[in-house]
Amino acid sequence: MSSPKKKMENKGFFASMTSSLSVFSNAMHRSVNGLIGYENLEVVNPEGGKDDAEEEAQRGRWKQEERDSYWKMMQKYIGSDVTSMVTLPVIIFEPMTMLQKMAELMEYSHLLDQADECEDPYMRLVYAASWAISVYYAFQRTWKPFNPILGETYEMVNHNGITFLSEQVSHHPPMSAGHCENEHFIYDVTSKLKTKFLGNSLDVYPVGRTRVTLKRSGVMLDLVPPPTKVHNLIFGRTWVDSPGEMILTNLTTGDKVVLYFQPCGWFGAGRYEVDGYVYDANEEPKVLMTGKWNESLSYQQCDVEGEPLPGTELKEVWHVADTPKNDKHQYTYFAHKINSFDTAPKKLLVSDSRLRPDRYALEKGDLAKSGAEKTSLEERQRAEKRNREAKGDNYTPRWFNLTEEVATTPWGDMEIYQYNGKYTEHREEIDRSDVVELEDVETKEFNPWQYNDLSAA
Repeated sequence: MSSPKKKMENKGFFASMTSSLSVFSNAMHRSVNGLIGYENLEVVNPEGGKDDAEEEAQRGRWKQEERDSYWKMMQKYIGSDVTSMVTLPVIIFEPMTMLQKMAELMEYSHLLDQADECEDPYMRLVYAASWAISVYYAFQRTWKPFNPILGETYEMVNHNGITFLSEQVSHHPPMSAGHCENEHFIYDVTSKLKTKFLGNSLDVYPVGRTRVTLKRSGVMLDLVPPPTKVHNLIFGRTWVDSPGEMILTNLTTGDKVVLYFQPCGWFGAGRYEVDGYVYDANEEPKVLMTGKWNESLSYQQCDVEGEPLPGTELKEVWHVADTPKNDKHQYTYFAHKINSFDTAPKKLLVSDSRLRPDRYALEKGDLAKSGAEKTSLEERQRAEKRNREAKGDNYTPRWFNLTEEVATTPWGDMEIYQYNGKYTEHREEIDRSDVVELEDVETKEFNPWQYNDLSAA
């Protein structure tokens, strides 16, 4: 096994990210010059070489007429952040919202339990970093989740003893906040995705702050993930890559994990591979980590040069769970649980993502109804914004408070929202009009999103 240290030598965070993206661009991007009207459009076949871009461009989920129409509509947005400024057809959506997708990070939350129980400070980071890597299997799905409506929420229970709550706290810019907790850890996140539309691809920058506190030791961990690139949005088969570095820092001790996501090269070389080290506060490597983010991750103790210690062996710490065969949206079993009422509390907030009529219609395969419901919700949200502005009112999230903290990220600064504890501490006091009993959702035909003010629920 080659040493990850050699691959990462002399690569600081920004240097390695810039270098890897440059190599990725030079090695993989090929322009389509054989399609009239689409000259210099970048198409990438992750399984092919440099000469098959035109053949790859004919593949994908779009019909010819849909592809042409969408391309004409989107050309004016090239170079722009399209996080919430473009109305997209539901044909490219999955029946899940961004708030639910945030919860997918909890599929392997037992790894955080192990980190909390671990006495070894470096193995603690091995478990925590493996948890952070594990969600990338789900992130490779190429369907777009629904943008949450302002005030929308998502709750999850009945999984590894956790309680999870997320809320859409801002619409412009779109921002979400989340809180999760069990007997071992506390997880808090504020997320504000930033994008750059490049024609046939999309760069996604994870502007946000993710913190995990391990209860037994009181250790606080800070996670900075790599950027993501979505290829072949219109022409070719859509696929996802995340070249760059993930950094998980122990803010209490200064120890950290740096994992390098290899960029995909010709014929898939390096695709999915991730390598790196656990470092102590003096930046000396202690444990090497290697694997594939869509399969498994392993670790081994190493010396100060990053080479495996004699008498040690590579041990697997995480392996992806079995997944359904031929699932329409490439969902894992856990993703289906996230959409189901099996993981919902008995008294569910009426603003919960599961109850969105557009999401539910798409889940049942009714694209026409889903599109109509989506348009209706978006129009109501715009109308409510106009009403607030006319009254001089500012929207205030219900379950998360805006703090005075401003976090600095590689892609910009952002405000931080913190869970206010009201939902946990005063659950029984929540007005009955704000919740729905699960037994009342048996027919799943009623629409609890018909209340007057979406952002007041």
